[in-house]
Amino acid sequence: MRILRKYTNRRLYDTSRSCYVTLEDVKELVLNSEAFQVLDSKTGNDLTRNILLQIISEQEGEGHGTLLTNQVLQQLIRFYGDSMQGMMSQYLEQSIASFLEHQDRIKEQMQTMMGVANPLTMMNSLADRNMAVWNMFKPPADGKAENDSEPAPSAPDPKKPAKAPENPTKAPEKPVK
Repeated sequence: MRILRKYTNRRLYDTSRSCYVTLEDVKELVLNSEAFQVLDSKTGNDLTRNILLQIISEQEGEGHGTLLTNQVLQQLIRFYGDSMQGMMSQYLEQSIASFLEHQDRIKEQMQTMMGVANPLTMMNSLADRNMAVWNMFKPPADGKAENDSEPAPSAPDPKKPAKAPENPTKAPEKPVK
C-alpha cells in the first residue's frame, strides 16, 4: 500500500516514490485501483476520505456532469446523525458494488436503448429495409433473371434492318430428290 503524507502546506508527498503528488495523481491511483492511504504528517491521522471527497468536489465543479445532484447531497446530509446512517452507508456501498458487477450489461442495455431512440439510427434502419425490398425486385447486374439460363433479349438496333418474321401458316418445304 502506498503511503501519502499531507503536510501543513497542503502538499501531498508520496513516500514510495519520494516526490510530491497532486490531487490529479491521487485520482490516477484511484482509477488504476492502487491501494493508498493519506496520513497527516504531524498527527498520523488518516486523511484518505478527506482527499477523496476533495477529488469528488473538484470533479463535480469542473462540469464533467454531476453524479451527486443537489437533491442527492441534501438527502445524504439528512442521513448524518440519523439512526439509519449506518444502514445507508452499507446500502450505498453494496449498490455501487452491484452496479460495478453488472456494468457491462448495463452499458449494453443503455446503448441499445439509446440506439432505438436515436432518430438517425431509426432512419438508417428504415433505409436499409427499403433497400432490401427494392433489391428483391431489381434484376441482377449480369442481365439474367434468377431462374433464366438464357440472356435477356436486347433492344433491337435501329441501324440494322429487322428480320422478317417466318410465316407460321406456310408448310415447310420438302427436300427435292
